[in-house]
Amino acid sequence: MHSFLQPPDWLPPKGYANGVMAHGKQIYIGGQIGWNAQQQFESDDFIFQAKQALQNVFAVLQSAGAGPEHMVRMTWYVTQRDLYAANLSKIGGVYREVMGKNFPAMSCVFVSALVEERALVEIEVTAVIPD
Repeated sequence: MHSFLQPPDWLPPKGYANGVMAHGKQIYIGGQIGWNAQQQFESDDFIFQAKQALQNVFAVLQSAGAGPEHMVRMTWYVTQRDLYAANLSKIGGVYREVMGKNFPAMSCVFVSALVEERALVEIEVTAVIPD
């Protein structure tokens, strides 16, 4: 089981946790980008790629016998800060559509480029299946 870490005098975060404590089998998911299972990009739209990257994370979780409820840490790498900031509500919508209301400790890092030239977002996740 996971415990969320929230200092008592802090305002609660929206859409993520400040910290998570967990015990169990650890799963490390390498950066997933917005291409399909055949490593083909179907769109250059940021929201489409974000949803596809989340679906890819979901698929890797499933292959380990886990689900979004087991996520404890998520890092987003985004190439266009302004595009990300302008679409937070859409990002939140596709996030909840794929991951439900499971909000791990989360960071977002803006980078100049990703290894795959067409990639606009890359997401990596750590998950823990309880003992």
